[in-house]
Amino acid sequence: MTKIDFSKLPEKAPEYDLRELLEAGCHFGHHTKKWHPMMAEWIHMEKDKIHIFDLAKTASQLQLAYNYAYDLGAKGKSLVMIGTKRQAKEIVKEAAIEAEMPYINSRWLGGTITNWQQIGKSLKRMLEIEKGLKEGAYKNLTKFERVQLDKEANKLARFFDGLRQLKSSPDALFVIDPKREKIPVTEANLNDIPVMALVDSNADPREISLVIPANDDAVGSIELIVKAVAAGYKEGKKVNKK
Repeated sequence: MTKIDFSKLPEKAPEYDLRELLEAGCHFGHHTKKWHPMMAEWIHMEKDKIHIFDLAKTASQLQLAYNYAYDLGAKGKSLVMIGTKRQAKEIVKEAAIEAEMPYINSRWLGGTITNWQQIGKSLKRMLEIEKGLKEGAYKNLTKFERVQLDKEANKLARFFDGLRQLKSSPDALFVIDPKREKIPVTEANLNDIPVMALVDSNADPREISLVIPANDDAVGSIELIVKAVAAGYKEGKKVNKK
């Protein structure tokens, strides 16, 4: 796990209303049988065999996440948002596009961090094909050859569409459900890249640099937290552009 020096982060985050977190369902963890003991510090109580998060701690961690995202944006650094589970896919895509953040919402391609040189080549190839097709650079090719290029571009886009603005290996990751997204979390840790994550009660937080303890299944919970982090990054980017 790569440590983040929270004492150096700008204090830009808004106050988060605990009632809003409650209404979004952020407080519900998993069944007590499925919990990870290392999540104990974030859990307030057990009710009907379901763990309930301490929302005051969730709100505090969300403020740190906002500030960290803001700091990255202000410094012109990249923060890749990753959420491939059904409930998160569209939320991640919309929030990332709005905040001009790179994202992955289909499948993490192994080596995206550890083999960035090859991934960068594939990304460059996708952009070159797209540009060539748009500008008519391939008009002398046969119909079959153009169809093959279309197929290649579409295949590459399935993996890299959300990363088209990424010029180098990510500076940080924001992950929804690190238990599901184990590969990117592992790759990030191997390369000393900080990971902040929405972490439910069934996940191991020890590889996460900044834990946001909350329900990672409820759409309302995912949306609230994803939008908060994206908003921080977007505000930071405004400072960087100035």
